[in-house]
Amino acid sequence: MSRRVVRQSKFRHVFGQPVKADQMYEDIRVSKVTWDSSFCAVNPKFVAIIVESGGGGAFIVLPLAKTGRVDKNHPLVTGHTAPVLDIDWCPHNDNVIASASEDTTVMVWQIPDYVPVRSITEPVVTLEGHSKRVGIISWHPTARNVLLSAGCDNLVILWNVGTGEMLLALEDMHTDLIYNVGWNRNGSLLVTTCKDKKVRVIDPRKQQIVAEKTKPHDGARPIRAIFMADGKIFTTGFSKMSERQLGLWDLKNFEDPIALQEMDTSNGVLLPFYDPDSSIVYLCGKGDSSIRYFEITDEAPYVHYLNTYSSKEPQRGMGFMPKRGLDVSKCEIAR
Repeated sequence: MSRRVVRQSKFRHVFGQPVKADQMYEDIRVSKVTWDSSFCAVNPKFVAIIVESGGGGAFIVLPLAKTGRVDKNHPLVTGHTAPVLDIDWCPHNDNVIASASEDTTVMVWQIPDYVPVRSITEPVVTLEGHSKRVGIISWHPTARNVLLSAGCDNLVILWNVGTGEMLLALEDMHTDLIYNVGWNRNGSLLVTTCKDKKVRVIDPRKQQIVAEKTKPHDGARPIRAIFMADGKIFTTGFSKMSERQLGLWDLKNFEDPIALQEMDTSNGVLLPFYDPDSSIVYLCGKGDSSIRYFEITDEAPYVHYLNTYSSKEPQRGMGFMPKRGLDVSKCEIAR
């Protein structure tokens, strides 16, 4: 008889490593907008960061190859007339990025491979259809030129970026501010969280709600939800006692969680980043100085704590590198 005391897993010894000082970017004035977005977006070529800018909204795009001190006159991407709230790189073209702003518009930009001499002010296309500020954008994971935006008018709009037309608007589904929107792996379903304390799963083609769960977490603070590769849903939120929680849910039985764990009593909203290949979820919180990571498996307790990476600096925003941008020769599984 041999008892397995320690769970078998390839990822028990994952550890985090900060980059060395010469590979950092310095002197970036990160935006001070009090909005729960991640403030930055990254792909295998560039990192983009929303920055402070007088009169209007701007973000800066820096090539990954060129680190170090950022010149204060470095060209920006400036076209919005109010602060930028969210940015997202196109998954099919590393030179295309979309930005959403308080000025109610969404703009799509073409970023050249060389550093431009002056700021980029002309978007490829401007998408107008929201009546209030737009706080969330997300490209469709598999279909080209399809972009989702969600605004403070409680509206979710899908756009055809190639023509600049609205494909469809999901109205009357959300009664309050939308906190986040996530696609499933092939882009056939959406999961949204809302200030009315509901998590909804929406089929955009049928324009109907497939499943919804009221109060997956009892607390009043914002909830976040993302899809796992197998269609389960992972949420972060707060308990009645304001403890941070994470939950795992199955759509077939949305009433009871597969797993629900309390973490700590910090008040920052936890932003989950998910890697479908290793089925690891990384949780970062604004104002936290640690990143926790968990492996999601099919055996109880389903959500397994792996480790925590701690730094001296609290984080303000996070970006998650797509798999093709990692250095596999260094055994890097996430950046």
